[in-house]
Formats: sequence, C-alpha cells, structure tokens
Amino acid sequence: MKAIGVTEFGGPDALTVIELPEPHPGPGEARIKVAAAAVNPTDTVVRSGARGTGDRQPPYIPGMDAAGVIDEVGEGSKWQVGDEVMAIALPYGEHQGAYVEYLVGDDASMARIPANTDIITAAALPMNALTATQILEKLGLRPGQTLAVTGAAGTLGNYLVQLAKHAGLVVIADAADKDRQLVESLGPDHIVPRGDDVASHIRRIAPDGVDGLADAALQRDQAAPAIREDGAMAIVRAWDGRPGRGIDLHQAGVFDEYRSGEKLDRIRALAEDGVLTPRVAATLPSGQAPGAHRRLEAGGVRGRILLTFP
Repeated sequence: MKAIGVTEFGGPDALTVIELPEPHPGPGEARIKVAAAAVNPTDTVVRSGARGTGDRQPPYIPGMDAAGVIDEVGEGSKWQVGDEVMAIALPYGEHQGAYVEYLVGDDASMARIPANTDIITAAALPMNALTATQILEKLGLRPGQTLAVTGAAGTLGNYLVQLAKHAGLVVIADAADKDRQLVESLGPDHIVPRGDDVASHIRRIAPDGVDGLADAALQRDQAAPAIREDGAMAIVRAWDGRPGRGIDLHQAGVFDEYRSGEKLDRIRALAEDGVLTPRVAATLPSGQAPGAHRRLEAGGVRGRILLTFP
C-alpha cells in the first residue's frame, strides 16, 4: 500500500511516498480504507525525530487521526464492512500513523463519523477533540467556574472553548485582531487580546484569577499568572517550569486516548448536535504532504489541513 512517511528525519521535504505491505486486522480490529488524514503539529515532531522513536525502526509514518470506510474486519470486530468511521492512530504504535491508504486499528480507536459531516471533514475531529476532552476532565472544573483558553483560534482551542461552554463553564478566550470574529463564533463569554501580556488581560476580567487555564498556545510562564491560587493548569507539551502558588499542573497526553471509543462516540454526538464544529483549512492530495507541513509550520493555519487518499 502507499504511505507517506520518512526513512530519515528532516524537514518537510523528507516526507516521501513509501510502499508498505498491505495490513490486515487481527481479532478485535478493523481496517479503514482511508479517505483523509489530518495534519497536526505532532506530525511534524514525528517527521523531524524530535520526540525519539522508542524501539521502532524506519520508515516512520506520521498522522494521528483519519476517517474512511471499513473494508475489512478481524475476528470478533464490532464493525462491519462499509461503516464510515473516524479514528485515532499512534505513529509509534503497532500499526503506525494515519498517512496511509489502509489503517488498521483497535475497534475502540474508532467511532462512526457524525451524520451531518462528510467523511473528509470528519478527519479533523479525533485527535484534537479527544485532547480537549481530556484537558477538561483533568482540570475538573464545575459549572459556573472560570476557564481561560490560550490559542483559542487554533483547532484545539476551538474545541476547548466549545466543550467548556457546553459544560457550563465561564470561558475567557484569547484572540488576535484577525481571529476575533472566528473566536467570537465559538461562543466564549469574554475575549482578550492574544499576546505576551495575556495574563494581565485575563486578570482584568477575573481579578482573583481564573479557576483553570488550558494553555493551547504554549505560553506557560506568560499565561500562568492568570490562574488563582490553588487553581489548575493544563499544558499540551512537556514543560520544565512550574506555575507555583499551589496550582495543579496537568499534562495532556492524547496517546492515552487510543482506546477511547466511547469518548470518540460522544464527540460524534456533540458534532451532530452542533456543539463541536470541525474546521478545515485545506484539502490536499496526500502526495502534497511536504507542502502541507510547510504551511502548518509557517503558522496562522485556522483549521486542519487534510491529506486525501484516492
């Protein structure tokens, strides 16, 4: 089968078409004929080798979420041939990443696509929506408490704002001037200017500090002062710092959500209800993966770039 990956780590041009043996599902697994795979920041880390590889040998295949049609099932699988599903993938796992024609995965790594979403767009949901769900679970805020979201204009930030409002939280989101209309459409209670002084802007709205902060913009030391004493902070990349003041620091890890099919199905339902709105920045043939990575790393992408497979 055709896959997009790297045999040697490097920049976007290290991505190339690779021929791999066609995979087949084992017990409790199913195979997806991939229609689209999303391009995420994590994919650039896999491509560059910045995170290490464990025991896996090249080639390395990026991609953490995909959508497509089940075309083969293993013994005891709950899926049927012809089911349209979205799925999360693990680039360093047994079946590798989602930049492939055929993706094999555990039954619980998949859920049906939302009924009101086409199969290409559905690929923009799994990884970031599962990450947002996990962040809110770890922060453990109650309805009426206040959550600040940095990076609200990004895909993860979009889902955080929407899920937090659905959970009854008071949401303060950041936005650059060019992104203000987009962020407003997500329904936060307050919008503050994006930038190095985001914490002071948040404190003008919540003088005692917010109960929780979801730092999707990786602002860390700059954003942490916005949190009240004994509050909570969630980060999405490793950080050597500590917020202090009794603040609980939570590291999000979407790799832990590989078998979170029930959560993924709740995400499906929320998308059908209009609570979550997947956003696509561009749809490109899989052979244009180097260009997709260049565009993502240049910054300012609003929504997910999707790679399509014929």
